[in-house]
Amino acid sequence: MFLMLGLCWTTLGFGQTTYSGNVIDASDRQVLEGVQVKVLNRESGDLTNRRGYFSVLGSDGDTLLVQFDGFVSKKIRLGKERFIMIEIQDKARFLPTFEVRSPAYSYRFKDGRLVLRDENEIEQPSRKGEVIAGPVQSGGGTGGLAFSGVISYFTKKARLEREYTRKQEWHRRRKGYYAVVESDSIRTKIKEDFNLGSEDWDKLIIQFNQFHASHEFLDWSESRVYNQLLDFIKIETLLMD
Repeated sequence: MFLMLGLCWTTLGFGQTTYSGNVIDASDRQVLEGVQVKVLNRESGDLTNRRGYFSVLGSDGDTLLVQFDGFVSKKIRLGKERFIMIEIQDKARFLPTFEVRSPAYSYRFKDGRLVLRDENEIEQPSRKGEVIAGPVQSGGGTGGLAFSGVISYFTKKARLEREYTRKQEWHRRRKGYYAVVESDSIRTKIKEDFNLGSEDWDKLIIQFNQFHASHEFLDWSESRVYNQLLDFIKIETLLMD
């Protein structure tokens, strides 16, 4: 049964094959959520989940386009490898440095750009630090107040910091899993011991992750992950034979 499912998995889409993987930030090696991954000239595409994972249908020779706001887009030619680790680079790291030397002119920010201040321009009073409240109407006819300014800014900033902290903690608790699955030496040894090709390895890792999706290997030691992976591969390879 597992063999039949595997055959169906790889032959979906009229000869197309499932390509999957993770997208990470090339700078800090952290996974990226919401990255658009699509196969050019085909309808197959996906957005990475909170683990940076994606899955698309394609064929050997197709081109994979990876796009994410604020990052350099990347094209990858699909080949025999079915599981792909993709690194993309933050555009900010490519911004040039420069120095401005000029007489004592006055500048200000306007619409997100630095512009020369007009000497005849009327100076508007600064609203920095204000908290602005305005009425809002809900669909049920009830009203309320919406706040913007310092309060809303710091509330959003705090929320983003909490989300980042939670994600960092989630990765820390999966340290044992990453130490095994991302190890080149472990992958090479297991493939040799069980006579596995790269495509077989990728399928087994996907199935292994799905089998343990309920706990996501949180707080598992490296030895526990390794032993569970070995047991899983032993059973699956017997079924494949």
